[in-house]
Parts: sequence; structure tokens; C-alpha cells
Amino acid sequence: MPRRALDQLLADPSGQSWAILWREGEDEAEILVGEVQDLERLHDIPRPTGEAPVLAMVPYRQIAERGFDAHDDGAPLRVLRPTLTGRVPVEDLVAALPTGPVEVTGERFSVSDEDYAATVARVIEEEIGEGEGANFVIRRDVVGHTGTDPSLAVLTWLRTLLLDERGAYWTFAVHTPGHSLVGATPERHVSVRDGRVSMNPISGTFRHPEREADPDGARLRASFAAFVADTKETEELFMVVDEEMKMMAEVCSEGGRITGPYLKQMAHLTHTEYLLDGRSDRDVRDVLRHTMFAPTVTGSPMENACTVIRRHEPTGRGYYSGVLALLDLDEDGGERLDAPILIRTAHVGGDGTVTVSAGATLVRHSDPVAECAETSAKARGVLAALGLRPRRDLGYAVDLADLPGVADSLAARNEALAPFWLAPQDSRPDPLLLGRRVLVVDAADAWTQMLAHMLRHLGMAAQVRRWEQVSTADVTRGPWDLVLFGPGPGDPTDRADPRVVRLRELLQARLDTVQPLLAVCLSHQVLCTLAGLQIGKLPSPHQGVQLPVDLWGDVRLIGFYNTFVALPPEDGRVPAVAGRELEMAVHRLGEGLGAADGASSRRDESVVALRGPGLASSQGHAESVLSRDGMITLHGLLRHALKPALPDP
Repeated sequence: MPRRALDQLLADPSGQSWAILWREGEDEAEILVGEVQDLERLHDIPRPTGEAPVLAMVPYRQIAERGFDAHDDGAPLRVLRPTLTGRVPVEDLVAALPTGPVEVTGERFSVSDEDYAATVARVIEEEIGEGEGANFVIRRDVVGHTGTDPSLAVLTWLRTLLLDERGAYWTFAVHTPGHSLVGATPERHVSVRDGRVSMNPISGTFRHPEREADPDGARLRASFAAFVADTKETEELFMVVDEEMKMMAEVCSEGGRITGPYLKQMAHLTHTEYLLDGRSDRDVRDVLRHTMFAPTVTGSPMENACTVIRRHEPTGRGYYSGVLALLDLDEDGGERLDAPILIRTAHVGGDGTVTVSAGATLVRHSDPVAECAETSAKARGVLAALGLRPRRDLGYAVDLADLPGVADSLAARNEALAPFWLAPQDSRPDPLLLGRRVLVVDAADAWTQMLAHMLRHLGMAAQVRRWEQVSTADVTRGPWDLVLFGPGPGDPTDRADPRVVRLRELLQARLDTVQPLLAVCLSHQVLCTLAGLQIGKLPSPHQGVQLPVDLWGDVRLIGFYNTFVALPPEDGRVPAVAGRELEMAVHRLGEGLGAADGASSRRDESVVALRGPGLASSQGHAESVLSRDGMITLHGLLRHALKPALPDP
């Protein structure tokens, strides 16, 4: 009896725990009715048995498992273990769901437009402008109250979402004691099936014009063409792709491959997205843990983004930006995972408090007023289902992907991206690098995972370690043919930052032994300070910027994520470190630089790379998807750093 589970659920929705899930591409919705259990860690999520899956509600505070900052608001890691399951055609589900009114009163924003705009401005100036990261997602909430039983409320709102929304990855309702959820999320976070891991970063938001004011669609076509060509929207997407590729490089033995971009068209909004795909033999819980949480709802670099969120958001996020995680078994008994992000979702507490959260991705040239409007637009679909906004026409009878020029404009985005991440990554070892052992020092940014994957692609044996776990003995007496000092957020001149202090110690120790080293981004800047170069601050941070730079006669297109730069000596002297003269690759910026210590400077050049006997460094990220020439650049730097130890080719 396919309707048994639904009938039992509807007979007593408040007296039991349950979930209704409609997943993209399916003709039927899944019904789960069962018992709940609260856990401490993702590792404790039980294995599915037989035909019964396991559904986990993973709150944002679970990010603490990775050692990252978060407000502890007590939202539980909750698992629903079904005792009864079923599948129902969507049209039958809609017909069976309640239709009565659900009143919500006292609707308000948790943060006013003015205060939110002020927060946006602070994040841009104090965080992005000080080198703390490339982008950050700051949320605010719409809060109200309903006297309707939470289970009945979410069932009623689910019906409206099933009728009115389009393009959702999951449309769902979940009811458990004290915590009920209903939503239509556009974004898969991570899935694992048959050993393949998929992630689906979505960023860039086009708000559909009001249909009534644009009857012939002319405004829609013009504004959408502008959106597809918009630099901010494009850079937002590239930045989150870079951040999720860091995760893919960690959990997938062969790294990840990028396909897209695609459009995700919904009723009120359209987004741009990429699909990331790779192979992994890791346990699905391990994959879930190492990918907490999506940069589209946190920012990058991930660890510092969590610190920034905790600093600028006054309260915990509950389940917003966490995931629902459905674990089931394939025909061979292997575990599968499907985990959408909890956005475009309403949370109903046991006391009737209704919360809808939405965030905007803040980048270096974000407009605070526009970011306010974006949070409102993202919440609109859910708020309409809750009766807090007028229900709108389902939209234009047009597929935006079919508009003239759209497909070509989207495809053109890939022309300047790294072929390495767009193509199958069969290993192509360099015989001169094959088997060389590399210690990769992680300075609190998982770029090091992508770098390690590229090193392995070239035949090298790479091991990544956090900066706190690396001693001077490791870099001076270890078995390493090369030490690669990685990127990280922050000010390279900040002697109060323990990471900067440790990087200085480790770099100096390695330099003193005259053993090969390579330094990237923050570590490049620290190396430059050891060479006596002054550090400058960019008037406009290079966060997610692609620049053509001349590296000793070869022009390379490289991605940059930096606020600070090293300045070439004004007197024209040749810099040196540990008795070794250095060659500089200098890039003209076309704008004056302010010195990091506040002194004035009119110099408009920065040192984008260094090389000398047994060492090389780069301000840019050869590992970024923005680095069209990343692999050839990294290969050249490696060859140079290791040259004294390499046989003649």
C-alpha cells in the first residue's frame, strides 16, 4: 500500500516524527515516519538498514567538529530513523495536504535594513579590506509567530511550495519535537553515489522583474543579459567554485572536475551554477564532515569565514546553512549520501516562532543597499508560501537559458579558466619530479589541498600539515625534498598573529639550511619581509581577480586572492635572503599603493613572484580555477626551486 506511510502521517502529524521529501527529477515524493535520536558527532550517524534510509538534520553549529568558530545555539544534530516509509506521486501528495489558513503575526527582520547595510560595509572594510578573506556570507532573519501547530503549518506551506516553486533541488517538510522545517532549496551541497562525489556550487542571483510591470518580457531580457555579463556575479561564482574545489581535492583521490556553468531558474530568482565531480573511497560521513559547510553560505577561506560570521552575526544560525543528509543503500549494500543545503527554508520552533534566514555573499565591491535587497529576494519564495508576501505569478513563460546569446555568454566564462580543472586529470608525472617528497604547510587555508593534488599529478609525494603541527625540525631535518609554504588569510606584517610568527620561523629555518622551498600568497609575502621588502596594501583588494603577469618573460594568466602585496625596492637594489640574491617578477597595477604601516607610497608596482637559488615564490594562486596557466606556472616554479637537486634533463 504505497499511501500507508502518508495516511499514517496525516492521521496524527503532531504526534510523531516524519519527513516528506521531493527530490529534483523524481515523479514521487518520499515519506518517512519514525523515531528521532540526537547525536554528538557526524561519525555517530547510524548505517541505514534494508530499505529504510536515515535522515540527519545537521545544524550549522556542527562546524565546530572541524575546529571552526560558531555560536553554540544548542540546535541538535538530529537523526530520523524511519519505521515506516513510502512513495507517493506528487500530484496525490498535493491533493492530500492541508489547505487551511496558517496565520503568522509579528513579522519583522531580526536586523533592520540600515543595520544590515552597516554590517555589510564593516565586513567589506574591516575583513575583506584587511586580507581576512575573499568573500563572506552574512545572514539576517525574518521572524514571526504562528499559533498553528508546527506540524500542520509546515504541511500546509509544503503544499504551496510544491505548487508555486520551480527548479528546487529538494522541496521538503520535516517535523520533529521542537524543530520543524519546510523549504525549497535550490542547492545540492554534496552527494555520494557509487564512489562518485558531486558538489553543486550556486552563486550569482538574478531577481526576476515583476511580471505585471513587464508584460512583453523586454525588461526581463535586457536585465538578464546584463546579469550574465556582470563581473561581480561572475566573480562570486568563481570564488565559491574555488572554495569547493579545495574540499573536492581533499575528499577525492583524483581531485575534482568542473562542468558548467549552468542556470538554476526558479520562480522568483535565477542562479548560475557549476557541477563538481570526483571519485572517493571515503565513508560518506567523512565526506560530509570534511565538506561542512558550503562556501555559498559561509565564505572563503572557510575557516576564517566562520570566525567572521561569529564576529558579525549576533546569534547562532540554527539549521540555516546546515544540511539535510539522507543516507541509504545501493543494490550492493554500499552507502549513498544526498545532502542539500538548508536555505530557502522556514524553521518553526516548538513555541511557534517562525524563522526564515537569508544571506548575501559579500565581496570587495558589494553594494550594501543591493545586498539588503538580495536577502529580501531570497526569502520571498518562502515568505510567499507562509502568507507573508503576496503570491506572485509563476513567472515568465520562457526558459532563460534559451534567450539569444545566453549559452554563448555562459560558455565564454570558461575560456580563461584553468584547463587542468575542466578536463579529466590523468596523472602526468614529470620524470625529474617523480617521487620527490613535499611537505605542504597549511596556513589556515585549504588551497593547500588543491596544491597537493597538483603536486601528485606531477608525480610528487605530498603531505599536508597544519602550521601548528609543523616544527622547525620538520622543515630542517625532515625527509622532505621540498617544503611548500601555503596561503592563508591576514596581514603578513602582524607579529601578533601566531600564524605569521610561525611562518617566519619556519621559512627562516628552511632558508638557513639552503634546502629547496616554495612559498605561495601569504607565505610569499612573509618571505618578502625576510628579504627586507616593504609590504603595501591594495586600494581595492585582489580577491578573486584574474591578472596577466609577466614571469621573467612569460606572460601567465593567474588568479589572485590578496589584499597585501610586496613592494619592489625604491632604490633599485637587488633583494637577498639568507645570502642568496633574488630575482623579482614585478607587475604594474596602474594605481598607487599604501604601505601597510600607514606610510604614504606612490608606487604602483608589486612583486608577484621571487626566485633564487633553491627557492621560488608566487603571490598568485597557480592552483585556482582562475589560473588558466596555473599548472605550467607551478611546474616552472617547482623546477626552479628544486633545480640544484635535479639531474640535468
